[in-house]
Amino acid sequence: MQITTLITAIASFSWLVLVGLVVLAVIRTTRKQEIKGIITGIVITFIAAILLNTLSAGLVFIEPQERGVVISAVAPKGYREEILQPGLRWVIPYAENVKTYSIAKMTYTMSIAPSEGQIIGDDSISARTADGQEVIIDASVLFALDPNQVLDVHINWQDRYINDLVRPSVRGIIREAVAQFKINEVYSAKRAQLAEMIETEMVSTLQINGLILSDFILRNIAFTTEYAASIEQKQIAEQRAEEAAYVVQQKQQEAEQAREAAKGQKDAAITAAEGRAQSMLIEAKAEAESLQLIADVLEDNPTLLNYRYIEKLAPGIQVMLVPNDNPYILPLPDLEYIQPTPDMGE
Repeated sequence: MQITTLITAIASFSWLVLVGLVVLAVIRTTRKQEIKGIITGIVITFIAAILLNTLSAGLVFIEPQERGVVISAVAPKGYREEILQPGLRWVIPYAENVKTYSIAKMTYTMSIAPSEGQIIGDDSISARTADGQEVIIDASVLFALDPNQVLDVHINWQDRYINDLVRPSVRGIIREAVAQFKINEVYSAKRAQLAEMIETEMVSTLQINGLILSDFILRNIAFTTEYAASIEQKQIAEQRAEEAAYVVQQKQQEAEQAREAAKGQKDAAITAAEGRAQSMLIEAKAEAESLQLIADVLEDNPTLLNYRYIEKLAPGIQVMLVPNDNPYILPLPDLEYIQPTPDMGE
């Protein structure tokens, strides 16, 4: 419990005790009883209540997240020029009072959803783009009072700075920024640039009025039903076009693969034919060289064929039967000639 709260509670209790003593004194008086001691108690309690009440009125405790503006009946301007910092502070009882302001971060949300914003119901921002299209924007502003300008905020705005400064400034800045972009830029290509432009302008506007912008959040951008339907149709058409392009690309790849396969088969066939031709050429060349070698040998040894022929015959052959109307293939001087007889036939 804060000391100021405790002193206030004791002061209030003192007044209750004082009232009780007065009532008791009246009762005893009506009964013609002694009230001297009660009168003394009433005086002491009254003085204590006055002192405690005065002390309670003069002591002020400023929370760490607060700053205090002293409204003074004795100051020339009606207020102290120095704001009260956190801690237990003293002001002139009954002549001064303190108005506290929070310097903690605050969030102000404007949304189309009835329960999301500070105002119940649709509190979204309607704006027109450069090409005349209507967009619906949800946004949140995170801000705080500048501790060094609390007095200025009190003088200029007091408790009205949220509804009379933050809210209308944000809505106006958003509308002016949206008017510089086309509809397709707002929801796609330049959305980040739009948010940055709004935030930059908000920083300047709030700073001039004693507030610090912590962050600006462009929560959502919606469109009219007609434009949303046109966007959907466009997206469907683009998706179909992409699918068609993919099919064409796939067919092209398949055709390319088929061409590569045919080219490979062609190269393989050519390579195989060249290999066979080369092999035949090598075989023919080898056979020609072999025949040439045989011819050269026969030229030097004409009887070599007779020898090779005889060599192939069985080594025990002494007689050969040949047709009587054909000449000998080879001269065989070592074979015995037998004159055919009628028993042998022709």
